[in-house]
Parts: sequence; structure tokens; C-alpha cells
Amino acid sequence: MYAWIWRHLPGAWPTRAATVLGIVLAVAAVLWYVAFPRVESKIQFDHGVVQTPAPSGSATPG
Repeated sequence: MYAWIWRHLPGAWPTRAATVLGIVLAVAAVLWYVAFPRVESKIQFDHGVVQTPAPSGSATPG
């Protein structure tokens, strides 16, 4: 797939490399500023799943 894309880009290899870099940066910017903020409310990474019991004060280890 990547070889097919590379063959269909115009210009010599420096032009192709710059085009690919621009495309990668554009896709990363769209993901960063559009896609990730939309799914952030659905996938909450900052909420822990494991809860530790509150210390009772009278329990001593050992």
C-alpha cells in the first residue's frame, strides 16, 4: 500500500518525502484537534478503576 502511494506521488524523492511529511503532519493535526477531543468524553483516562479502602485508623499491619 505504501509503495503504491509512493509511486503515485509527483516529483523526485525529495518532493515526495516533503509531501508525505506534510500529509502525516496534517493527519496528526486533525486527530489531535478534532478526533481526540470528540472521543475524550467517552473514554475517560483520568478516572481510576481500582479503589483502595479508606484507612480505618485502628488496623495495624502485621
